[in-house]
Amino acid sequence: MTTTSPAAGTRLTRLLRSSAGIAIAMAVMNVGTYGFQIVSARLLGPGQYGALAGVMALLMVLSVLQLGLQATSARRIAADPEHVAAVETSVLRTAWRTAFALGLVTIVAAPLVTRLLRLDGLLPAVLLGLSIVPITVMGAQAGVLQGERRWLPLSLVYLAVGVPRVALGLAFLLVWRSETSAMLAVLIASWVPVVVGAWALGRHPRPTSSVSESEIRRDVLRETAGSSIALLAFFALSNLDVVVARGVLDGHDAGLYAGGLIVTKAVLFLPQFAVVVLFPSMSTGSESRAALAKGLAFLSVLGTACVVATYLLSGLALVFIGGAEYAEVEDRLWMFAVLGALLALLQMLVYAGLASRGAATKYLVGIGVVALVIGGSQADGVTGLATTVGIVDLAVLLVLVALQVFRHRRDDELAPADQ
Repeated sequence: MTTTSPAAGTRLTRLLRSSAGIAIAMAVMNVGTYGFQIVSARLLGPGQYGALAGVMALLMVLSVLQLGLQATSARRIAADPEHVAAVETSVLRTAWRTAFALGLVTIVAAPLVTRLLRLDGLLPAVLLGLSIVPITVMGAQAGVLQGERRWLPLSLVYLAVGVPRVALGLAFLLVWRSETSAMLAVLIASWVPVVVGAWALGRHPRPTSSVSESEIRRDVLRETAGSSIALLAFFALSNLDVVVARGVLDGHDAGLYAGGLIVTKAVLFLPQFAVVVLFPSMSTGSESRAALAKGLAFLSVLGTACVVATYLLSGLALVFIGGAEYAEVEDRLWMFAVLGALLALLQMLVYAGLASRGAATKYLVGIGVVALVIGGSQADGVTGLATTVGIVDLAVLLVLVALQVFRHRRDDELAPADQ
């Protein structure tokens, strides 16, 4: 029988409580989340998986409220840690109310979603609406933990997002291979991180804030709305191409495109921990420029490595997206890796805009969404659609970089007057 020494246990605890622990937890979460997509692609095949991918893309778009709540609570707590209790109460109440409202609207729109994505029945779209409730609440919980930089409990929340989804997804799909079965697994798994988040927040009592919850509620709602709109624009930009594919390509090619997007999402979410760790620093004026520069440099190097690896190891990448049924897209998987690398940089820049509460970011990304839909609707194949999406992403990225350069130069010019 082996035992773990106290020193080893202490080192492990320190690791999990650090930003490196977040990186590990988010890596596991992303492996679980996209493991679910890989399992689904392999067990369902291109036809049914294309429909499920469309539902999951809409789920990602609807999840912007979750991310808006997380960004708002994290930014406010990082900038003003004395009022954690008031921010937490306001954000959680807002999360439950808006989660039920958004879920209800999505369920009402289920017939439209079913027709748009050409689903086999109404139930997957209804399950989509039910799933958005716990996903939204989890975002508010995670934002409080992120703002306080409590990396260990936040890591547990992220682990609870990915692991149950792939485990339940595999179990359900082995019994019943359909998009309905997969979405039922998503719904049940989505409640696990909510339970973990409630436990983590309940075990950490906070001193009573001198500011009442009612005093900050309106500002929290306003900031959440602004953050959610910006993130909605980003997630529309990063997810609507699969919906466009379902409309302009035949079922087989749309399924191939959806399979290629597994590579895109893997490259996008592999370095997501960098955004989580750096966002509180980007919300602090003295640290924002250095944090953004470090983030963009790291994502550029990692994205380039992913593109090269996908090009050289396309056969291995094909195994992970579903195997021989997707062989027709193997020689173009590097293009989907490029899309993921561009989107990872875009995500960092969008969060930089949220950290400074800038209004222009959401409009610029929104213009990109319109360009993607219009340009993508003219595509006549998988390569054409991927190329169009890449051009749009690159154009938006360059404009956002220019916007950040302008903001920092403006801040430098104003700084002497403030001193």
